Amino acid sequence: MSVPFSQMVTVATYVLRQKRRRRTRYPLVLMLEPLFRCNLACAGCGKIQYPAHVLKRHLTVDQCLRAVEECGAPMVSIPGGEPLMYPEIGPLVEALVARKKYVYLCTNAILLKEKLQEGLFTPSKYLSFSVHMDGLRQDHDDAVCREGVFDEAVEGIREALRRGFRVTTNTTLFDNASPMSMQMFFDEMMDLGVEGMMLSPGYSYAKAPDQEHFLRRQKTHELFSKMLSNPKRRWKFNQSPLFLQFLMGKQDFECTPWGNPTYNMFGWQRPCYLLQEGYAATFQELLDTTPWERYGRASGNEKCQDCMVHCGHEPTAVNHTFSSWRGFRDTVVATITGKP
Repeated sequence: MSVPFSQMVTVATYVLRQKRRRRTRYPLVLMLEPLFRCNLACAGCGKIQYPAHVLKRHLTVDQCLRAVEECGAPMVSIPGGEPLMYPEIGPLVEALVARKKYVYLCTNAILLKEKLQEGLFTPSKYLSFSVHMDGLRQDHDDAVCREGVFDEAVEGIREALRRGFRVTTNTTLFDNASPMSMQMFFDEMMDLGVEGMMLSPGYSYAKAPDQEHFLRRQKTHELFSKMLSNPKRRWKFNQSPLFLQFLMGKQDFECTPWGNPTYNMFGWQRPCYLLQEGYAATFQELLDTTPWERYGRASGNEKCQDCMVHCGHEPTAVNHTFSSWRGFRDTVVATITGKP
């Protein structure tokens, strides 16, 4: 695994504090969407399907920071859209780092080199550029529906690493993914020098143009087992090893959608980043009034049966680590051996 020690300590301390307070529902990562605009039109994403008047809007920095304080999570993920298109992304990141939040700025990296050359960001242990990379060159360019984006992203990653920034990758896998190609991709990302990689199966966005290639549960188990059953020691993953075990079918976790709550221009999204079933005005209202029993695989909700994405299940894996000696032992063993 590849998560900085200071970040692991911060998260562990935070989780144990919630358990001492007997809180069963608490946030781990705030998914902060300051805008929906993007400079790509990926077939598996539904964000840019909003009407033009919505795509023109964005949150203010003050709105973002109020959500951060209200939520209280130790980590903030900034997806979108493309956050490097947000006009106040520099001041927002600076304010989050000043609050000692661990920030993952999720970007396709098309604009990354340009923004770095403008001096928009300062290297910090609290800031990581999480670059969207969906496989090797052709696989990635096919996924984002534009030729040349893989090479632009690699150039951005190299520039960020050269300037001393933390860089991770995030990869969404669909049912046409090849285990062998993905293993080659892992090698290439390690050769590039990224800190770690995050993996997740794709979820069937209702608005996504491509509805044919989302992974079903059994196919997810098969794909991740083939990819990760005999991992190389040099592969570093920036996520819970128990979550990777869940994707391989070695663990059985229920979704905890409140673990990675989403805030955007409409408010706090119910129940999660992927389903849009209303919004709450405050984070406490989200926790108190969302009918959580209607979601997750055990609920029988059709929309949740094949979902295994990180935003709902990785918080469960982290909670499991600190809920029993077995969970803690499994995490430690996987971390030391590098085998999920």
